[in-house]
Amino acid sequence: MKTVLVVDDEAKIVRLARDYLEHAGYAVVTAGDGSEALSLAKRTHPDLIVLDLGLPSLDGLDVTRELRKTSNVPIVMLTGRIEESDKLIGLELGADDYVTKPFSPKELVARVRAVLRRTERTDEPGDLMRVGDLELDLPRMRVRRGDREIDLTPTEFQLLSALAKQPGRIFTRSQLLDAVHGVAFESYERAIDAHVKNIRHKLEPDPREPRYLLTVYGVGYRLAEPER
Repeated sequence: MKTVLVVDDEAKIVRLARDYLEHAGYAVVTAGDGSEALSLAKRTHPDLIVLDLGLPSLDGLDVTRELRKTSNVPIVMLTGRIEESDKLIGLELGADDYVTKPFSPKELVARVRAVLRRTERTDEPGDLMRVGDLELDLPRMRVRRGDREIDLTPTEFQLLSALAKQPGRIFTRSQLLDAVHGVAFESYERAIDAHVKNIRHKLEPDPREPRYLLTVYGVGYRLAEPER
């Protein structure tokens, strides 16, 4: 059984999220502030964290920043903030998805399921994809560039593998969202830019001059084809 840590300072929201997630078959642990969330995450090693952005004292962005120093645990942010910049900052820090308050608990469960699906590994022999000096181990969700291992979150890996399956092909943001979520959410297209920025920071020798993950202005992104 997968364990979800729900972090919110509003008891009503915690109860609602817990009830629906437990009904969907997840074990749920809860925290009411950022410090407690970090402590619980270290002790219980949840499979996913539902994290409110607007926590008192240590807010959701601070918690995400701390978690990403040592862990790639999937994070779904809850945000009551309508400014897109707040959501993008959270994604750039390494969150996988966000749900805006007030939210449908069924949508939250669907998002949790979608993110967890990205983390599932198969026991069957998996494919190794090679694009130039990049190597993607699909079942283990590992990426190497030459002799260096690149540590990506599940969402970042899913995006890179979608691009790597067809090097040189231009993907729109909507198509990349479809690859990650299974359904394209038009309002989330800017989120792709945040994830691409993260991948470049980890993957590229110089993120300001990308060699692998290239922007096609006005359209989307493509993975560079290997030189022949």
